[in-house]
Amino acid sequence: MRLSGITPSGHAQLGNHLGAIARWAADGAPEDLYFVSDLHAMTTTHNPAGLRGRAGELLAVLIASGIPAERVFVQSDLARELGALTWVLECTCSYGEAARMIQFKEKAGGQHGVRLSLLTYPVLMAADILLQGADEVPVGQDQSQHVELARALARRFNSTYGEVFTIPEPVLPVTGARVRDLADPTRKMSKSTRDSAGVVFVLDEPTLIRRKIRRAVTDAQPAPAYDPETRPGVSNLLEILGACTGTTPQEVAAEYTSYGALKEAVAAAVIETLRPVREHTLALLSDPAELDRVRKAGAVRAAERGEHRVNAALRLIGAG
Repeated sequence: MRLSGITPSGHAQLGNHLGAIARWAADGAPEDLYFVSDLHAMTTTHNPAGLRGRAGELLAVLIASGIPAERVFVQSDLARELGALTWVLECTCSYGEAARMIQFKEKAGGQHGVRLSLLTYPVLMAADILLQGADEVPVGQDQSQHVELARALARRFNSTYGEVFTIPEPVLPVTGARVRDLADPTRKMSKSTRDSAGVVFVLDEPTLIRRKIRRAVTDAQPAPAYDPETRPGVSNLLEILGACTGTTPQEVAAEYTSYGALKEAVAAAVIETLRPVREHTLALLSDPAELDRVRKAGAVRAAERGEHRVNAALRLIGAG
């Protein structure tokens, strides 16, 4: 079983959809689980109402993208189970292990007022994984150290107190489109960026999507060509069009001799790709009672799946 999560640090954008969510919907196995990791978004200053709204919106996006409702849940709906298991794992983890996490060093480096949760959230991430009994965790290089911590804690607990946890294996996620910011193709498109001029959000209106793509940075060369190293702007557009149409960027590049025609084609493909997701998401959000029912059902299934593990861990460590 594979477990994947996405943090509501902002609104879902095109890179999230093409790079991860659409592939989860297309390639996920019946036992795989996907969750909105809203607790992970609390490690820095945040607006509570905004976070709650984005979590619900992202849950709707996952379902609207084609992921079966029975495979999704919101992390904070398991706060009691995760809180108990995180404490058990914190009592298994050393301070040195937590402090060595690269992301903590990068984000905390010399800042005042850093929240303790920034140090301990990799243990919460381990609890996410171990609670559900995931044996595979698709993870990029920036998160691989956290999966290694989950493996180390699972092995240590099992050998010290008794066999409870599956030892998860990190696996490379299926490579999706490398979607870059349209206004600054040297950086990834991000849902948490402060400047949204180059970010296409899943719920953007078609006219806004077209406007953003028409303003996308390209270069001064006479015709489009795929060369990510020296021509990142136009290569980004070709990557997006290829991902939306099921072709390669190189194949797409051969079809266009002008940037204007390429941008119009990209805009049309993106609008059509996101149209059913946007429409279904808005329908779900317009029926909060139904979305709440789906959310509660997902929470019950996820909690039941992990209940015996957290109970066993508490009993074996001497708390139950």
